Amino acid sequence: MLAQELLSYWLRAETRRSVLARLKRLFVIKTRFEAYLIIFALALGAMTRGAQYTLQYPGVGGYLLFAATAGAVFLGGAKILDALRYEREAREPGEKTADSPAVSPAEC
Repeated sequence: MLAQELLSYWLRAETRRSVLARLKRLFVIKTRFEAYLIIFALALGAMTRGAQYTLQYPGVGGYLLFAATAGAVFLGGAKILDALRYEREAREPGEKTADSPAVSPAEC
């Protein structure tokens, strides 16, 4: 009886949506600190894999693969940080940033 009531409660659409929304929010990068932690984790894994490449493919090929893993982290980290900046600017459209001109073209 109690199990049926609990099951019907959790299966209601509004409860399910709120649970999914909370779960989805856990996977959203909100701050630069969180972004740096994720980039650090990516770099740690990439450097470990790069070190394995140097052992598996001795010589220039292994070092090129090692450099490719490092480059992938640089590109991914830059994309994450750019996305955070663009999302922040989209949320606060009236705020001036270093990239935006001091005078808009309409004011000239």
